[in-house]
Amino acid sequence: MPIPDYCSLCPRDCQADRYSENRGYCNAGAGLEISSVCIHRGEEPPVSGVSGICNVFFSRCNLQCIYCQNYQISTNSCNVHFAERTLDEVVAEIAALLDSGCEALGFVSPSHMVPQMLRIIEAVRGTGRNPVIVYNTNAYEKVDVLRNLEGIIDVYIPDFKYSDPKLAGGLSDARDYPEVAKKAIAEMYRQKGSPLITNANGQAVSGLIVRHLVLPGQVQNSLDILRFIASELSVKIHVSLMAQYHPVPSVMNHEFLGRKVSQEEYSMVTGEMNELGFEHGWIQELESSSHYLPDFRNQHPFEKQLNNITL
Repeated sequence: MPIPDYCSLCPRDCQADRYSENRGYCNAGAGLEISSVCIHRGEEPPVSGVSGICNVFFSRCNLQCIYCQNYQISTNSCNVHFAERTLDEVVAEIAALLDSGCEALGFVSPSHMVPQMLRIIEAVRGTGRNPVIVYNTNAYEKVDVLRNLEGIIDVYIPDFKYSDPKLAGGLSDARDYPEVAKKAIAEMYRQKGSPLITNANGQAVSGLIVRHLVLPGQVQNSLDILRFIASELSVKIHVSLMAQYHPVPSVMNHEFLGRKVSQEEYSMVTGEMNELGFEHGWIQELESSSHYLPDFRNQHPFEKQLNNITL
């Protein structure tokens, strides 16, 4: 998939020429703009595996969540932390981590970088390595782009953020997020179904995991998301219900984002998860929130990494 002359990769549909200075909403160019290639051990156990997953963190994002823990690399301003690498450099970094024991290769925030991701996958496979390919997305995706990834992506991990358009518009500048994400996750479900297939080492090799970050003061948003998954998709889907929200500096004085999620709020959401009959997934301890904060100025951004608790 080449980068289109007028970019329409994501629902923003900017029609921007990414080979020029007019780069559209995400402000990304046509090159391999990558903020980090690193081992990540803090994903769900079947994703991290025994040795961690080799994650490629693309810079910038097609959502601009005001509370993003990856704000150092996700901002679309000129202050983003990244280095543009050659394809050979990226493949060499990935190969070294795969050879160290990682069984999976993950791409984080790939929605605006799908053509670059496909180039990397093809080049890595050209070296004779065949890792599990993980697509770690905010779910603000076009269905036709996802259809083109069928047979290439092994494991989808969408983050289902909002059921409320007003909340989505205010926090992520995407009022249409709920409807877009519902269609995108439904397409991932069509491709993978509900089983999460693992190998002898417990590494996920095929499937779908839907993540949801519980936000402070927004319990109803979380309940509505769980109810949609249960009623429109399946309670057999693996759901990762995250309590790791931690206020970043930009939202310390926000009306509700300036604090962590309370135990009462998280218990209400986990209780609904149980009431709806979800059979597979993970929850987190509230005390773990500070352990998931990365620092992308470091070679190893995730120094403190904890796994989630299986349901």
